[in-house]
Amino acid sequence: MEWEKKKAYGWAILAGLNAALSAIFAKLFAAQIKYALVVFFSVLMWGSWIKSTKSLSSLQATVTNFATNFVFSGLSGFFLFGEPLQIKWFAGAALIVIGVVVLTKSNITKEKHA
Repeated sequence: MEWEKKKAYGWAILAGLNAALSAIFAKLFAAQIKYALVVFFSVLMWGSWIKSTKSLSSLQATVTNFATNFVFSGLSGFFLFGEPLQIKWFAGAALIVIGVVVLTKSNITKEKHA
């Protein structure tokens, strides 16, 4: 995989982490700080996602963002908030990650806008 694509996947993963952090901080802090952090991490998430679409298709960027957000949010819920995770969650997370890997290996070309 070429360097630009690897960098773009890094931006998509960062977008997913920022989306998860937005939700996590919404649970952890009081009202005014909570809203400021949610807005801050949401803006970071959108900026990262937009940067990822410069070298990836919007599909690849979106599913990578979603998978990262899903896995990080679930694991954070388990470790930070004591939320239970059933085996079905792990099976679903594994299938999502496998799907992202399949999409990563696929040859999706970006169309140039006229």
